[in-house]
Amino acid sequence: MYIINWWKELSGEVIISGSKNAALPLIAASLLVRWKVKLNNTPLIWDVLTFVDILKGIWVKTSFDKNILSLDTTYLSLEDLNVDMIKKIRASILLLSPLVHYFWELKIPFPWGCNIWKRPIDAHLNWLKDIWYTYFFDGDYIHIKWKPNTWDIEINAWFWVTSTENLIVANVLRKWTTTIKMSAIEPHVMNLIDFLRKAWANIHIRYNHEIIINWVEELKKDIEIDVVSDYIESGTFMILWALASKEYIDIKNARYKDLCSFIYKLKESWVRIDYLWEDIVRVYRSNNLKNVSIQTNIFPWFPTDLQSPFAILMTQADWIWKIHEVLFEWRLNFLVELEKMWAHTAILNPHEAMIFWKRTLKWETVTSWDLRAWAAMVIAWIIATWTTKVTKIEYIERWYEDFLSKLKCLWADINKV
Repeated sequence: MYIINWWKELSGEVIISGSKNAALPLIAASLLVRWKVKLNNTPLIWDVLTFVDILKGIWVKTSFDKNILSLDTTYLSLEDLNVDMIKKIRASILLLSPLVHYFWELKIPFPWGCNIWKRPIDAHLNWLKDIWYTYFFDGDYIHIKWKPNTWDIEINAWFWVTSTENLIVANVLRKWTTTIKMSAIEPHVMNLIDFLRKAWANIHIRYNHEIIINWVEELKKDIEIDVVSDYIESGTFMILWALASKEYIDIKNARYKDLCSFIYKLKESWVRIDYLWEDIVRVYRSNNLKNVSIQTNIFPWFPTDLQSPFAILMTQADWIWKIHEVLFEWRLNFLVELEKMWAHTAILNPHEAMIFWKRTLKWETVTSWDLRAWAAMVIAWIIATWTTKVTKIEYIERWYEDFLSKLKCLWADINKV
């Protein structure tokens, strides 16, 4: 549990950590290199550490030196595959492509670990079937095989991020040409492509969301790359600074260019943001906020992972605010918890909600079941009057590196008990 006392004037600076959504696909793709890989700026969080433990079970040598993750994938074996670990983390679906590529056959349990929507994995399996993977279900396990084909193919990824990443990894060493249409182009997808290009993969990106992969015989065997910083964490802190800083706070590794749609909406709501230099952003305290409505969408539009923090900002703006969550059903349920703190909200349907008028948030014992909504609730708790008790803190520790210490360094009165 966290206990947060009201403290509205934070000060200092914060450095944004590496992105979990970038680190996990890079770790999985490292299995294609079959030699040494070094990933700088890797976040030390629960999901990453669990993923690394899974790799240890297939004989990958790993070491962490602060935020540098070193991997040696020279020798791989499925003899000690830890199926219990795979069940704990949904990102283990990223292991399908590299493991089946080398072993041609794989049996793993269904991955879990995410409470947003149902997120079935059928889409991943059906897309892999398009490149001649075959699979069947055996109780709680997926049994998947691969029969190589040698002709050009086109596949639609329908803008799904993890599916795009899985398809890229599955086709880098497949003979001939693969065209992935309607690909996701989020910063972490680009980070994966940069990594594979450094390994001599032949990948081209078109302006119309097409990714073209031409076959290469093998990948370079010694790679080092930086995991991109988490632009969602950066956006979350921007909102916190706008509501709770003494005057302004600087954000380092802000991924400013990745947040163009989000920052446009912040400025529209009268939040002052200055870009300084070398990806450092200064965000000022905003006492007079204008109400603006948002609609989430695929990158580069307004990120679904930032709609919940933005909702907290709008509780402090005058008039009426509306959100349209396009991508996920029932992701607005966190507003139920916000109402306990005296916010005036209304969930209209699984995709739309409204917030009415500016209200001072009051203390309450609240929780959340969504990783990003949990961070949004932390903002609400910091600006609330008196003391707030927070449960289910494992969600924040799964995603955000050293989140508690970052807030303490900014003089937030927050403690873990």
